[in-house]
Amino acid sequence: MRAFWGWSASVALALAHAVAPAPLAAQGADLPPPGLGTLRQDQVAVRLGTASLAIRVLPLDERVIRLLAPDTYSSLAELKRSRAAEIAAAARRAGLDSATVFVVTFFGMAPNARFDPDQLYLSSQNAFFRPIGVVPLTPQWGETQLDQRQQAVAIYLFQPEISVLQPFTVFYDNLPSTAWESTLRVLENERARVLARAASRP
Repeated sequence: MRAFWGWSASVALALAHAVAPAPLAAQGADLPPPGLGTLRQDQVAVRLGTASLAIRVLPLDERVIRLLAPDTYSSLAELKRSRAAEIAAAARRAGLDSATVFVVTFFGMAPNARFDPDQLYLSSQNAFFRPIGVVPLTPQWGETQLDQRQQAVAIYLFQPEISVLQPFTVFYDNLPSTAWESTLRVLENERARVLARAASRP
């Protein structure tokens, strides 16, 4: 499992140079300073599993990723910058100026593990949201089938009114995860520590 949950700089930096950087939509003025977080990706990612798949959903909102350890934050921020043009184009195709974005990873836990990218969706504040766009990051994305220990990764776009600072539920098919509600407490505690670290700097 380590190969899956450890997805970070090695994949993100390999993908980061594929597209020229472009401005991203603002994600809030009250951002914690970068470079002072200590959280790991597996502490903030929502995880689901089936008999043949492990699925991870990680928000790319700055208010979340700035609380991650510096190297992880840098790789994810660079991934966002490098794919910003594709993200913006996908949002425009859906008639929107911005979107809430996540990195979604499907990992094969058995040979010939099939996955359906269209079956991942969110529930937030009593409303259900299907993705409005997908930006594939690995060639396996279009195959919808994985060998054991193989992964397919993409950026999912959802409606901008979804707030990652509020509880939401992730679904794959009919399988739900409400883990984000407890993750919000982890983020709140880490944000307080990051602000304290920033205030103690000379």
